[in-house]
Amino acid sequence: MRFSIGHRLFISVLLAILAVAVTAIALMRQNVMNSFGDYAVSIELDRLDQLSGVLAARYQKHKGWSFIPPTGRKPWIASELARLQQQRLAPLPQLAPAAPVAPAPAAPPEPPVPPAPAALPEPPASPASPASPASPPSPPSPPSPALAPLPPPEVPPIPTPPNAVAGVDELGLQDRVTLLDAAGEYVAGRVSEGEPSVHRAIEAGGQPIGYLVVARATRPSDAMSASFVYQLKQSLLIIVAASIALSALAAVLLAAHFRKPILGLAEGARALADGHYDTRLTQTRSDELGDLAHSFNLLAEKLDQVEASRRQWVADTSHELRTPLSVLRAQLEAIQDGVRPTSTEGTAAMLRQVLSLNKLIDQLYALARADVGQLDDQRQRVDLWQLVSEQGAAFGEKFAAVSMSIEIGAAPEGLHVHADPESLRQLFANLFENCIRYCGNGARIELQARLAGTDIEILVNDSGPGVPKAALPHLADRFYRVEGSRSREHGGAGLGLALCHRIVASYGGQLQFARSPLGGLQVQVRLPLART
Repeated sequence: MRFSIGHRLFISVLLAILAVAVTAIALMRQNVMNSFGDYAVSIELDRLDQLSGVLAARYQKHKGWSFIPPTGRKPWIASELARLQQQRLAPLPQLAPAAPVAPAPAAPPEPPVPPAPAALPEPPASPASPASPASPPSPPSPPSPALAPLPPPEVPPIPTPPNAVAGVDELGLQDRVTLLDAAGEYVAGRVSEGEPSVHRAIEAGGQPIGYLVVARATRPSDAMSASFVYQLKQSLLIIVAASIALSALAAVLLAAHFRKPILGLAEGARALADGHYDTRLTQTRSDELGDLAHSFNLLAEKLDQVEASRRQWVADTSHELRTPLSVLRAQLEAIQDGVRPTSTEGTAAMLRQVLSLNKLIDQLYALARADVGQLDDQRQRVDLWQLVSEQGAAFGEKFAAVSMSIEIGAAPEGLHVHADPESLRQLFANLFENCIRYCGNGARIELQARLAGTDIEILVNDSGPGVPKAALPHLADRFYRVEGSRSREHGGAGLGLALCHRIVASYGGQLQFARSPLGGLQVQVRLPLART
């Protein structure tokens, strides 16, 4: 099943938005739970004010906590809270009417006075004072009930949850209260187990006599969680719908943003596969896709260079093979036609062409094996400077034949490498033959060695002619020749230095070219030292 980048982006953005939404809701819930827990505990402490006052009064009366029974201390707080709750909920008792006041002694009758039709009854007269005995007593007043004293202000009852039993707290407050003395020792109530709790001091006479400790309840958080989630149901649906819509929009925009350069890369890759190595991508982005386009262009350029080198290699190989074959064919045809008689000189000339052709084929074969890592390699510990000195001495007669001189520097110690001796001899033989072929009569060659960190460098300097600076990086290319003094007229197929480069690279070394202090070419052979 094909899963497009648009679908992948949609799912990624959707999951990211949902993760952010869920995290935000969880953090909000956690903050609400923490705040609600503190709020609930503060309300519960306020509900214990009456208990604190009762305990303080009884402590003063008994001069200590001796009024708490020694047995049953753990449920004592719960029973005391239930008793106070019942007192608050009990109705006030009915007060009995006061006894009637005894009537005063009867006074002499007086003539009746007709009553006023609209007069209100007079209030009862106060008893006669001893200073005025002559004052006639007032008629007896009807008995009236005595005025009862006003009750003290009633403390508002603790609101009981609808599902709670009378006198019992649904959240278990009566089971979460601990009474400690002034020293913090256990007196009554719940035995603390190290859970989160809050304290409130009980004071008498301005001094703390104990503490009420309330452990936090877990059920308020559970109830608050359910209420919080229930109230957010509609909001959650809106959040999910908005997340899906935003994810789809973001996925469409991002897919369109990424699809265009990706399609361009795909088309460019197909063009390269079809052999169009001149294909290049426009680099207008500054992100990873822009880096990918830049890398694609570098790859296309490298493939273009490789294809050009391949074509040049095929052309040069054909030319190098054609030259000796053409000479051989011409000589053989001349002998066959009777134009040229068979002679020792003619046979020697044909043999030279065969040997040249055989050498060219051997070099091509060696390069082909080096390209696939199949050089005949029997590595061992070799004293490199001794091998180079012996090879230079072996070329002494060839140098003398063209009036060339070779100077071998001082013999350093401990310059051992791990390599195949025959490959190293072929390496320096090619370098010395290159000097004989291109330096000319009377040239001078110097051999030097030096340590470069964990590597050894062998320097081969000749006195000329020099090589243009632009040609130095290409001397190890196959069939490459420098125009002018180092040209094809001196012989050679242009494969010797290429083979030298492959041999050095197979040992993890480097072959570099520079201008020689003697005026010609300097060849630097750098190989890693053998580990002891």
